[in-house]
Amino acid sequence: MARKIFFSFHYESDVWRASQVRNSNVISNEDQYGFVDAADWESIKKKGETAIQNWINGQLKNTSVTAVLIGTETADREWVQYEIAQSWNRGNGIVGIWIHNIKDQNQKTDTAGRNPLDDFKLSDGTVLSSVCKTYDWVVSDGRKNLGRWADEAAQIRAKYSADDKIKSGSETTKKAKAVSNMSAGFTPRSPWCSGYVERG
Repeated sequence: MARKIFFSFHYESDVWRASQVRNSNVISNEDQYGFVDAADWESIKKKGETAIQNWINGQLKNTSVTAVLIGTETADREWVQYEIAQSWNRGNGIVGIWIHNIKDQNQKTDTAGRNPLDDFKLSDGTVLSSVCKTYDWVVSDGRKNLGRWADEAAQIRAKYSADDKIKSGSETTKKAKAVSNMSAGFTPRSPWCSGYVERG
């Protein structure tokens, strides 16, 4: 079953790897949300926190599943945390996907980061990562299995009530806020945007 998927990830660190997932031709472009051109993102960011939240919420409206693309620093990003909470609380299924094993533009992999789903608990105290499944894009052949993972995530979420909300179980969001930037990515220009600036 085709599902509309919102992709949540840490922009600065993982835009290249996230773009590899996006451009894998597994999900059609009209069924992908959470990607924004770098110039458009700068425009949204200048308008402040409310504008960022409104953009995220608007992107989520069209989706039934959120794929959290997990890199080395993803768990500490404020907007990833916000996207996870908003996703579950609006009824989206959530699947975690490790992307650190995808080679970057320099043909290098990265180290695995902490799973951001560990930071959330259901109303009964169950940790979200024990409910939602997490896969490795490379090891578990995400190109072949993303559609199945999305269906599975939606089926898991359907087992829970709409009133079964999640809340953060750590101080990560507060700590990350001071250094956070948006997690959404952009569509790279063949094979990546010439304006992309590497992290210092």
